[in-house]
Amino acid sequence: MSERTGEPAIRAKGVRVSRGGREVLHGLDLEVAAGSVIGLMGPSGCGKTTLMRSIVGVQRIDSGELTVLGRSPSDPAVRHEIGYVTQAVSVYGDLSVRANAAYFAALQGSSRADADEAIATVGLADLADRPVDRLSGGQASRASLACALVGLPRLLVLDEPTVGLDPVTREDIWTHLRSLAEQGVTLLVSSHVMDEAARCDSVLLMREGDLLAHLTPAELLERAGTTNAEDAFLTLIREGGER
Repeated sequence: MSERTGEPAIRAKGVRVSRGGREVLHGLDLEVAAGSVIGLMGPSGCGKTTLMRSIVGVQRIDSGELTVLGRSPSDPAVRHEIGYVTQAVSVYGDLSVRANAAYFAALQGSSRADADEAIATVGLADLADRPVDRLSGGQASRASLACALVGLPRLLVLDEPTVGLDPVTREDIWTHLRSLAEQGVTLLVSSHVMDEAARCDSVLLMREGDLLAHLTPAELLERAGTTNAEDAFLTLIREGGER
């Protein structure tokens, strides 16, 4: 796994995206440093998922420039270096955790050993042979994460991976994510849980398809003049709506 370099893992310049005849992203400019944990925060419907879909190459952009790991998201060569976890559990419920991970490993050209390693990474080794539809919600989310980790991607994009999870499971998942970042993986993680901003190296704050700020957690609190992350987000979001 590569270390942090001067080349951004994600670079967007003037990116515009429309869905259903309505412009969702309004000319975004941003850079995400390699080997960092970036929080993507903002209200529901602000464009977080659309931005993530654009980054992983499943959403066409209307205009602007977007590069991921130095290439276009549509480049087939980059697909094997990106892991993507959607909001919904995106594995087969009637298959075991191991069978799901092995299937995704085959798609990635990875081995069963890679699949077993990914399962162990998310703490499901003892449940590897259990069908996903017999797991708890938190465990099923971990199974989805394991499938995204097969082959240890250079970029991991997670759309609200901790939503609805209990505090212990959330803590475990964040521990895994931080360990991946220490290995050089770049993580882009969206969340509605504002206290998760403190776990990130920096935070992208969105509102109605625009990027309001890209700050470290400390800078976020300082700019808003508060010691509470949720109050800081509300302050900046309201400021953005008044411009």
